[in-house]
Amino acid sequence: MSDSLQLTIVYEDGDDGWIISSIPEVPGTMSQGRTREEARANVIDALQLMLSPEPGQDGGQPADRESLTLTIAG
Repeated sequence: MSDSLQLTIVYEDGDDGWIISSIPEVPGTMSQGRTREEARANVIDALQLMLSPEPGQDGGQPADRESLTLTIAG
């Protein structure tokens, strides 16, 4: 079985020639770059940081967990 997750990167013109990128499906995931390619790479890095729990952030409670790998193609 193969599942996929569709996300959207939105690009907007920022100040001083910067390009602002965001992923509306994941609130707070924003970045910027001098080029569209740089903005894309930076917002993907931001997404990875948003989705990766920091050590100790699980509340210390044991939980039933399943690992999920999100592959970004393109």
